[in-house]
Amino acid sequence: MNTDNFRSDTVYTIYIAATPEKVWQALTTAEFSRQYFFGFAVEIDQKAGGSFIVRAGDGSIHIDGEVLACDPLRKLSVTWNVNWPGLVEKLGQAVVTYEIALAGDAVRLTMTESHERELPEDILSGGRAGWPAILSSLKSVLETGKPLAVKMEPPLQMLAALKKLGVAVP
Repeated sequence: MNTDNFRSDTVYTIYIAATPEKVWQALTTAEFSRQYFFGFAVEIDQKAGGSFIVRAGDGSIHIDGEVLACDPLRKLSVTWNVNWPGLVEKLGQAVVTYEIALAGDAVRLTMTESHERELPEDILSGGRAGWPAILSSLKSVLETGKPLAVKMEPPLQMLAALKKLGVAVP
């Protein structure tokens, strides 16, 4: 997939007192992701063209995609398709890229969410609220062994905008 013309709509950088190995493990294993990603489990075939799945607590597929780039301990890029009927058709493809870099005794983790089409702020608001909570909880798990107890409200603005477009949302 050529992502050269995708728009980087959301970029979030966080510093974590951990090793690149631990950050990579947190991003790519169900064991870690369940802890910080509010019960969601990441399953990934760590190679370009491999599958990327995020399962809900009941085992259903919440997000699926394909691995676009996999450079262990440095970069992971995946298509990010939330399993809501009509979403990709209405909004186009989304790509999430994680970049890991040493920053002294810490790791700088940068997450970029990119889209092939220009999206309205109402739709982008959901991810822009969710990513800081998810990645802050990842940081907490790696630094303290405990996830953050974040109370996330449903992204009502985003859900309303998607419903207007005819996307079937929960």
